[in-house]
Amino acid sequence: MRKRKLVVLSGAGISAESGLQTFRGQDGLWEGHRVEDVASPEGWARDAERVQRFYNLRRAACRQAQPNAGHLALVELEPYFDVYIVTQNIDDLHERAGSKQIIHLHGEILKSQSSKDPKLVFDISGDTLKMTDLCPLGSVLRPHVVWFGEAVPMMQVASKVVSEADILLVVGTSLQVYPAANLIYAVPHHCEIIVVDPQVDNLRLHHRVRQIAAPASVALPKLIKELAK
Repeated sequence: MRKRKLVVLSGAGISAESGLQTFRGQDGLWEGHRVEDVASPEGWARDAERVQRFYNLRRAACRQAQPNAGHLALVELEPYFDVYIVTQNIDDLHERAGSKQIIHLHGEILKSQSSKDPKLVFDISGDTLKMTDLCPLGSVLRPHVVWFGEAVPMMQVASKVVSEADILLVVGTSLQVYPAANLIYAVPHHCEIIVVDPQVDNLRLHHRVRQIAAPASVALPKLIKELAK
């Protein structure tokens, strides 16, 4: 008998509980920077060194952060379900918690990619990516992060996984970033949808959705025990 498929769609909220800054504050800035300056191809073209410095700091913060109770709880589901993590986060906290099947929609900050060919992806050994670090084609290595205005290469893979879900667990995302937010509509008719977020009351969700207004680190350990039964 096959295991039921449980797909987790995770966002910045679960990483924020580990001390990582969420993508964008109420003032429209990302840690004091205009998002367009540090997360767009145009920003890279204007000042690539500023973009490198920005992500070098984010990379260092990522390495120092630790998985929280929410990340760890998701791993406990694996004996009971065929678990896939579809994450909008660029950190590696799900990996370090022990989750096995992870799809990064927006890239991975601990990797670099060629400026000429985005299919050329490499691990970064330390925190710093320099302008003198080049790919085999001779172009500068940039952060392996999907910026505004760029295609989301893993979206098709994620859509297929979600379309086969028996349970969709949405954690720590405002469902405001597209195309990722559309995944909640890709589930089959029988799929149970559970949304965990402190601001869940502010989300526009249809009647099929079970809502849990709490942080991931608080709600998930309890929910996972319930689902495991």
